[in-house]
Amino acid sequence: MGDSIAAASTSMDDAFSSSDAEQFAASLRGQLLRPGAAGYDGARRIWNAMIDRNPALIVRSAGAADVVRSVNFARYHGLPLSVRGGGHNVSGNAVCDGGLMIDLSPMKGIRVEPARSTARAEAGCTWRDFDHETQAFGLATTGGVIPATGIAGLTLGGGLGWLMRKHGLSCDNLTSLDMVTADGRLVTASATENPELFWAARGGGGNFGVVTSFEYRVHPIGQVFGGMVAHSLERASDALKFLREFAPSAPDNLGTMAAFVTGPDGIKLLAIFVCYSGPLAEGERVLQPLRAFGPPLADDIAAMPYIRLQSLLEPGFPPGRQNFWKSSFLRELTDDAIDILIDGFRKVPSPTSAVAIEQLGGAVSRVEDDATAFAHRGAFFNLLIVGIWPDLADNRKHIEWVRGLWDAMQPYSTGGVYVNYLGQNPDEGPDRVRAAYGKAKYERLLALKRKYDPDNVFRLNQNIDPASKENRT
Repeated sequence: MGDSIAAASTSMDDAFSSSDAEQFAASLRGQLLRPGAAGYDGARRIWNAMIDRNPALIVRSAGAADVVRSVNFARYHGLPLSVRGGGHNVSGNAVCDGGLMIDLSPMKGIRVEPARSTARAEAGCTWRDFDHETQAFGLATTGGVIPATGIAGLTLGGGLGWLMRKHGLSCDNLTSLDMVTADGRLVTASATENPELFWAARGGGGNFGVVTSFEYRVHPIGQVFGGMVAHSLERASDALKFLREFAPSAPDNLGTMAAFVTGPDGIKLLAIFVCYSGPLAEGERVLQPLRAFGPPLADDIAAMPYIRLQSLLEPGFPPGRQNFWKSSFLRELTDDAIDILIDGFRKVPSPTSAVAIEQLGGAVSRVEDDATAFAHRGAFFNLLIVGIWPDLADNRKHIEWVRGLWDAMQPYSTGGVYVNYLGQNPDEGPDRVRAAYGKAKYERLLALKRKYDPDNVFRLNQNIDPASKENRT
């Protein structure tokens, strides 16, 4: 294992010695990387190019034992600790400066058990990995809308996705998980074993430990009826008002997302993406009014494999570009709110930036509010303003556009936010983390944080700080 750190810098952090690093490397089944080592830059590079950080150590974990040893090493030496799953989250918390980064991406084991309708996957899997295995058996679970997203981060924050109105959020489909806690123990959490930790992990993010594997319920999903209809920006107001009336009466099998996008020819459009996961003939009937309205400029809705539907939005989120997002759950989508969105998108400074309106409801809203740490189950629409552009030198104008449109939409917000869409500081501080949970759930999470991680070892996340003043007990 010494070869893996042979290219390390000769200068050592005060926190640990060269001998410490060598002994640590020898204790791992996976690989330990330091700055200058082959593979170091690739391991620290994530999807959002705005994040450029340099850990002192990167552990490319081969299994749960490597995670245990990494947590213990970081805690003993007082190192900042970050955890990388898929590396797709916009905030960039997966990478730290000067600390230890646990890279779970080599951990990609998946076991599907069709007879039990479950699948267990290691935390380095992306949804592309997971769907590849489960779809071999005609099965799936709610798994985001971009296949490059990691299963771990998405699930721990809740997990919006195409199938949520039918089958609930990703976290609603968890049956158990294995987690390494701040004191270096590997524990299992489920409805019957460590149930409070299981509650917290379903929406509480990475605050309580490093999850090494997840077991999900999976459901029969074969071909779906899905795709997109597109309208000109001039017709976007009418199309959104139609969707506003159409969506609440839609069956649970139907998920929709409206998005302001720029087409390949530079024309600004409103695209309405759909996924109908029930019988195809029924989906064709249900979607007929949406396809007839306008009529649209384009209509590519058709029967397709679920995996193809999952990949439709991926070209709009290429790796290696600057990303800055802001988001809010919407209280209502009024005529005035629609006008603000259209006017704001007319001024978008990048053809790769977008504004999305995701439809919730259905099974998401029927889960008991106190069943999981995920909050805001009563919201019907979620707004996501996505700034994506290539050049670091242009950051200011793109960030200002995202912030300006988000500010203009706040009168129509519930005040809540989806924790997985929280971005970088200073925009997303402690108050926004509280807004992701609401007062009662935040206080319950805070009490559990003080129990499981009183020293805030896991703080490079959307952090619930155990030193917070709220109702200390």
